[in-house]
Amino acid sequence: MRTMDADNSNAPILPVPPEPFALIIGPSMRGASDVSLETSLRHMGLRPERADSERADMMEQIAPPLFRLRFGRESMLAGRAADAALALVDPANPATSLLAASLPQGWRESGQCWMFVPEEDGHGAHEQTMQMREFFKMMVLLIDLFDASHFFWSPARLWSDAPQFRASVAEMLISGMPPILHLVAFRRHEAEGVDFVGTRGLALFAQQELEGRIPKGWTVAEMVRRLARLSLDMMLNGPVRESRRMRGLDPGEWVHLSPPPDAGGSSPVRVEFGGDL
Repeated sequence: MRTMDADNSNAPILPVPPEPFALIIGPSMRGASDVSLETSLRHMGLRPERADSERADMMEQIAPPLFRLRFGRESMLAGRAADAALALVDPANPATSLLAASLPQGWRESGQCWMFVPEEDGHGAHEQTMQMREFFKMMVLLIDLFDASHFFWSPARLWSDAPQFRASVAEMLISGMPPILHLVAFRRHEAEGVDFVGTRGLALFAQQELEGRIPKGWTVAEMVRRLARLSLDMMLNGPVRESRRMRGLDPGEWVHLSPPPDAGGSSPVRVEFGGDL
């Protein structure tokens, strides 16, 4: 299903700045000392250096010691999540989504949750894409190093299974297909008695979000499957600039996309499904 601007078909995948993320440390690294963690980071080739004195502005998100990690041209600040960051990633918050990921008891305690904040470096579009690939490679290294059980992606406010995310990133680096379910949240909501499913976090990659009414008789899972496919198409081919009607997933099914009236605004792309449903 190709839905977006043909002019963008050769656009680089993920040409956007990285965003913060968090990891829950697994059993093999839980309780490790600062010295041990720093040594492990160095052995992983991430060249850790202490950055407490120069980045005091990060203390609300990351408790000391604050490390700067480097991988290729990518630079990232890292450390145990401070109280403000823990509040941001709290799975009990209604604004937070979970993808088949129930966090372990005591996840807030004993420094089990680590926060990672990429530093901007002003690369151009091509360099930015390469930086994003390095960023994802760095996340894979960190998941392995920390034996991470869970992964939190802040633009979508989404917790997911870290090993599954790692496997999806590895697939992306081979096939070019982004790990859509780990980077975009699909949230159900009701408006005036009508059920909708919309995306959150897609705009970081495609400049727009999606929202569609759930057709009668459909499950949320059926809706998510279709919106995920449309989201992937937008990631690869660019945003929706004009109204489109196209074939859907099943025989006799069609999809209609309506771009937001406020170009460049915050309104989502409207998705409608029809046909012999």
